[in-house]
Amino acid sequence: MQRFCLTLDLIDDPDSIKEYEEYHAAGNAWPEVTQHDIDCGVTNIEIFRTGNRMFMILETVDDFTFEEKAKKDADNPIIQKWENLMWKYQQPIPWAKPGEKWVLMKRIFKSGE
Repeated sequence: MQRFCLTLDLIDDPDSIKEYEEYHAAGNAWPEVTQHDIDCGVTNIEIFRTGNRMFMILETVDDFTFEEKAKKDADNPIIQKWENLMWKYQQPIPWAKPGEKWVLMKRIFKSGE
């Protein structure tokens, strides 16, 4: 298993944040999207929020790559529809590269190491 941590900001508007959270409430995520993630090797996703900053933990199979998932995402019209809808609520963090949404975080500490 691999574990990745990523971050992204939401547009800082309480109504927008509420709508975004409703899309991610238990049972509300589109089943085609969650199945696509599983098919791409994602075994678990957790998203946390404070203010308008989000933090995602992505757990995957050992041979998962972001490049391969990006290719599969681009070829799937349902995923593109979901991503376009979610972008209505999201904004890049200040240091994101052009076109980058979720930014991979670097682990700087692990207990016992």
